[in-house]
Amino acid sequence: MSESTATGFEVPLHRSLTEPILMGGAPRTVAIANGTLAAAVGLGLQLWIPGIALWLIGHSLAVWGAKVDPQFMSVFARHLKHKPLLDV
Repeated sequence: MSESTATGFEVPLHRSLTEPILMGGAPRTVAIANGTLAAAVGLGLQLWIPGIALWLIGHSLAVWGAKVDPQFMSVFARHLKHKPLLDV
């Protein structure tokens, strides 16, 4: 057998099972939370410019984080749970 896999032991793996769910390049949960917060500031407090700026900056940071590591939010949440090793 010159093949690297045995016959009959192959299954199709769809891209939707392996790729992260992104909205506009940002993780879905982060994009929804950021949009909700920006809408609350922009519509609720009627501060349009700060709301748009908050959304633009937050979404840009989320897109940058997703490019570096698509699971950066779960890593960051796990990081916050751990206590620092070197207390001063």
